[in-house]
Amino acid sequence: MMHFLFRLERHPFLTQVITTPKPKNLFHSPHSTITTPPEFEELCKVVSSSMGGLDDLESSLNRFKLSLSPLLVTQVINSCENEAPTRRLLRFFLWSVKNLSSSLEDKDFNNVVRVFAKKKDHTAMRILVSDIRNQGRAMESQTFSVVAEMLVKLGREDEALGIFKNLEKFKCPPDSFSLTAIVNALCAKGHARKAEGVVYHHKDKIAGVEPCIYRSLLYGWSVQENVKEARRVIKEMKSAGIELDLCCYNTFLRCLCGKNVKHNPSGLVPEALNVMMEMRSHRIAPTSVIYNILLSCLGRTRRVKESCQILELMKKAGCAPDWISYYLVARVLYLTGRFGKGNKIVDEMIEQGLTPDRKFYYDLIGVLCGVERVNFALELFERMKRSSLGGYGPVYDVLIPKLCRGGDFEKGRELWDEAVATGVSLSCSSDVLDPSITEVFKPARKAEKVDLKGCTMAKSPVKNKQNTMKGKKYKKMKKKKSSSR
Repeated sequence: MMHFLFRLERHPFLTQVITTPKPKNLFHSPHSTITTPPEFEELCKVVSSSMGGLDDLESSLNRFKLSLSPLLVTQVINSCENEAPTRRLLRFFLWSVKNLSSSLEDKDFNNVVRVFAKKKDHTAMRILVSDIRNQGRAMESQTFSVVAEMLVKLGREDEALGIFKNLEKFKCPPDSFSLTAIVNALCAKGHARKAEGVVYHHKDKIAGVEPCIYRSLLYGWSVQENVKEARRVIKEMKSAGIELDLCCYNTFLRCLCGKNVKHNPSGLVPEALNVMMEMRSHRIAPTSVIYNILLSCLGRTRRVKESCQILELMKKAGCAPDWISYYLVARVLYLTGRFGKGNKIVDEMIEQGLTPDRKFYYDLIGVLCGVERVNFALELFERMKRSSLGGYGPVYDVLIPKLCRGGDFEKGRELWDEAVATGVSLSCSSDVLDPSITEVFKPARKAEKVDLKGCTMAKSPVKNKQNTMKGKKYKKMKKKKSSSR
């Protein structure tokens, strides 16, 4: 059976996100005023081709007779960025460096480094970063931020820290921008301790970016679900006069609830409500996102009563539940066998005029099929069709095989004809409708208890042979002792 996965949208937390702008294609634009040589397209085909080795590529490049320029090299790299293997791009660039000598500028090297970082080729990126350092070229702060982010994602955080500590050798200013870049990269993967070490040794560079630094550290500790350290960061933010916003409390609540799910499920509601009370004391009203974090964790621990109570609490507190709130409560109700109550929650959501995403129906129908309640899944599918959301194909692909394997070929055929009549393309095969091909699932029979009443063997139990042997030995020993006296 096909399983549908639903994930809550995580709202962006870091206030300063360092991204690299995508290089513009200078030669495919109809409004571009830059002309390219006639051999340009052929050159791109040679670089993008997967035929032949790297030496063959260089031999083909040597046969080209055209005036090579830094602009042309950049154009080829940007054009072949998505099609060509990274090693062919690297060989082409190194060949260009050898042929152009000192004509290539620092910005050309930085552009290629960002391309390789985007393609997650650590080896190619490291080669060019080393060339930038050895040739005395300057690394741009934007390039460092991309390199640091990629290295940390690859689990090479120490290498990223090594580059940061030696930025002066790369002629890159170790300013607040580069400091924020390395802290963001480390905290995004939960390396909050190392990020705090960087901040401690560069306190003079955080002036003006303290809010972003502290929010990054809070996020880093939250990734580790370290509530104690996350709370310490919040206290430091308050003492430093940094205003706590909704994103800060969202992050802290994720940390708190994530830890309680594993170690203290009964503390989920009271501790989360304490955080919401603290938010109100700072004149920050909890939103549906805050409540949904709690509902999601309650669903993971199958705490049905508390989930329904939180949904009612949202309404009383003046925070209107969104469709994600209703989804989380309905899901835990279905998973725990409370199908009637789950249907009421769905009906209430529709009455409130909320229009859920298709994922709402996809996942709940998948849950109902998983717990062998196809009849309720069909009812939910009817609600989905009444909402005119579209995208019914995946649901048909789940329900038709499920019905047929359960022996209800008639209903499966009915859904098949309905899908074909409405022009829905199906992924499942029509063979599933054939009873001679589809194996019908039969639940295993429970083992019957054997009644021993009236059985002759039950009336005369077998004596324990070992016990009888012990009794005979004991009698013999007793006779020997009496005769010796």
